[in-house]
Amino acid sequence: MASAPIAPYNSSPLGNSSSPNASRESLKMEPLADVAMLPGEERVIDKDIIYICPFNAAVKGKVFITNYRLYFKNTDSETPVTLDVPLGVISRVEKMGGASSRGENSYGLEIICKDMRNLRFALKQEGHSRRDIFEIIFKYAFPLSHGMQLFAFLSQEKYEENGWNVYEPMEEYRRQVLPNSEWRVTFINKNYELCDTYPTILVVPFKATDEDLRRVAAFRSRCRIPVLSWFHKENHAVITRCSQPLVGMSGKRNKDDERYLDLIREANGTTKLTIYDARPNVNAVANKATGGGYEGDDAYQNAELVFLDIHNIHVMRESLKKLKDIVYPNVEESHWLSSLESTHWLEHIKLVLSGAIQVADKVSSGSSVVVHCSDGWDRTAQLTSLAMLMLDSYYRTLRGFQVLLEKEWISFGHKFASRIGHGDKNHADQDRSPIFLQFIDCVWQMTKQFPTAFEFNERLLVVILDHLYSCRFGTFLYNCESARDSNNVRGKTVSLWAFVNSDTSLYINPFYTPESSRVLYPVASMRHLELWVTYYIRWNPRILHQQQSPVEQRYKELLALRDQYLKKLEELQLSDSTHLTNSSTPNTATPNQHITHLQTPF
Repeated sequence: MASAPIAPYNSSPLGNSSSPNASRESLKMEPLADVAMLPGEERVIDKDIIYICPFNAAVKGKVFITNYRLYFKNTDSETPVTLDVPLGVISRVEKMGGASSRGENSYGLEIICKDMRNLRFALKQEGHSRRDIFEIIFKYAFPLSHGMQLFAFLSQEKYEENGWNVYEPMEEYRRQVLPNSEWRVTFINKNYELCDTYPTILVVPFKATDEDLRRVAAFRSRCRIPVLSWFHKENHAVITRCSQPLVGMSGKRNKDDERYLDLIREANGTTKLTIYDARPNVNAVANKATGGGYEGDDAYQNAELVFLDIHNIHVMRESLKKLKDIVYPNVEESHWLSSLESTHWLEHIKLVLSGAIQVADKVSSGSSVVVHCSDGWDRTAQLTSLAMLMLDSYYRTLRGFQVLLEKEWISFGHKFASRIGHGDKNHADQDRSPIFLQFIDCVWQMTKQFPTAFEFNERLLVVILDHLYSCRFGTFLYNCESARDSNNVRGKTVSLWAFVNSDTSLYINPFYTPESSRVLYPVASMRHLELWVTYYIRWNPRILHQQQSPVEQRYKELLALRDQYLKKLEELQLSDSTHLTNSSTPNTATPNQHITHLQTPF
């Protein structure tokens, strides 16, 4: 990682400004220094402060706090230094130093963020000068801990498209040629009575009755029964997802559950149903002590159980902490490779990708699979969605990827609120974990290995992660669909997809080549995986990043040039056609006379 000259420091997440395509009403914004405020955003406090920039030393300036963001702009230097940080990104706020602290800039605040950076500000020591700003940041960064609403419920942004309409379950199932003679749609969960963390519309084996489903639910953790995620149109193999069976230490069996898994197997005549348990074997055995467990060979004789050795949420949380330590604020050049290896981050990425490849390969070869972890909302979502991305080119389009996230992550109850901690001051909560970030990293690895297979670009992935934390949109709020319904998220907040789809040109990969039947098998080898520098180290101005690759930039220029030539060609053809029509007379024209248009291949 070679050093580069320090550029003007600008720390703002991608997609943090208002879209140029928002409605006119949305664009009535008040000035906030030199940044346009969002509709519904209100200024709370301004304060002179010193930003202790880890790259440009201490910088005097002014900080503005609104109900949505922290914005800092320097006042004492020609080189611009700005920070634009959504308050939702803040994980915790700490006081730095005390009234008797000695040393320059030793008294102030330290802000630890969820997006791989920390911010330090210094204030004058006299008169408790930090008390007001500390209390305001703490209050607005953690609104739920203070009986206040998340910003998404206060925002008044408006877009032409209603992003909540991107995913319609029945429309997506019909695209997969469902229901059919093997699989049916059930509305047994329409009031979330069967499973409060599942969506209302489920696809289950045609031969399974609703009463069967209730009996199976009693034997699955959190009542998360095996349901269909994806159907292979050619060989009719399926990906189904669920939670662990409640086997317990005594090795309990449930004939209804065993029969139900057999119905999944029989639906397309699979000889052996493959059950992919995302956990390491030892963890699955340990879960028996708390009433969980796995499908034993004696009970599920027509099934094959495969453990994928992916570690739990706590291991992933610690791994990301280690990664942050080596990338922010400084990258240690001399021991970079050994430091990166010690975090085990890429090792975890490899295991997740490897598991998804096994799922995709099994389904592609005509065998149906069941995927689960403990509760079926973390590692399960990673595996099913990545396998579907490998198998189905629709999910590799800009729109299809939005559908994939809405379906496998949001509707099926990945616990976003618990894993991210939106608006919650309890930063040490053991439920916090970067499971979704890890999934997006896996997607990025695939886009690097297959640069022409995805319609969307890296910018989309970064924008999704920025707004995973920002609380500007309702898309990632709450733990499940039932909680979003009871809080009327669709009615009271804007979807991230309304923002993204208001200017799709920002997120299009110019190298995209549609290939409808191609299955992608990325290489899940440490030699082929990379650290996503343009995400994890993007705050460091010494690392040349967020610059479009020269090839991509040149390709875009050529596409623009092509469009110009095509437009000019059209004008010439129109001019030529008009000229010939006007110069011809009734005496010279013949019935067969026509103008041959020039066809130029591009």
